[in-house]
Amino acid sequence: MLMMPSKGRDIKAKKMSIIVGKRHLVQLRRRGELSYNIRYISKVPVKLVMDRDFLTLHPEDSLSKLIQSLRGEESSAVVVDDEGKLLGFITMKDLLRFFEPPRRYSIVGVSLLKKYSMSRASRVEDIMVRKPIMIHVGDSLGKAIKIMLETGKHHLPVVDDKNRVHGVLEVKDIIRLIRIVST
Repeated sequence: MLMMPSKGRDIKAKKMSIIVGKRHLVQLRRRGELSYNIRYISKVPVKLVMDRDFLTLHPEDSLSKLIQSLRGEESSAVVVDDEGKLLGFITMKDLLRFFEPPRRYSIVGVSLLKKYSMSRASRVEDIMVRKPIMIHVGDSLGKAIKIMLETGKHHLPVVDDKNRVHGVLEVKDIIRLIRIVST
């Protein structure tokens, strides 16, 4: 086995420490930029990022109208009264739950069968979440992100002090901003 002279090992070790040092500096710079971007994003007002073009329905609207109204990227609907005040919220996941078949060993009764049969009489109020988790129009994205992470919600109706809906904030809106800030 050949041994490298001590001087050769020292030079190689010195080169390695320089390479590792430069790599470490690059990583620290990236972390610094990323943490700055995260701090910046968390301070952005929700009203700048929220989607202002959202689907609104009334509780008495039919489920057929809901299904027909959902467009391309749209994955939620806000249920409001005539004054635009929030009454409920529906996501595609809520809609799918309505059509979930009964469990294999469920006791099938008339009320259970009625739940799973959609008719022209089925209405938005039958599946809407009546007390949705929401965010205030004046809040920051930092607060919205915290709420989303704690609750597992991907969509938040954005309301004012009078409970009127101004928009919907979705995870995809936040990711879009992160993409813009990160480039």
